[in-house]
Amino acid sequence: MTRVQLLYKLSRPVDDVLMKNINNAHALYGIEQIKLQPSLDQILVEYDASRLSIDKVENNLHRAGIPATRVVSEPVSTPPPATV
Repeated sequence: MTRVQLLYKLSRPVDDVLMKNINNAHALYGIEQIKLQPSLDQILVEYDASRLSIDKVENNLHRAGIPATRVVSEPVSTPPPATV
């Protein structure tokens, strides 16, 4: 698994419907986590790059009702979790 994070700007203010869509998006194939940023106008999407491309991530977000535009042009890989 290759975990990658991408930052997206939301194109509309967060309301109840958008919040529900963000909360449900973790069920999308390959999407590991979506975090609403403290500014409430951006989300950080963590996904499995071995399963999804950036284009597929963005298509999945839009189909899930999350109107977002990528802020950072290059993905940021996150290290695998430490094992004890």
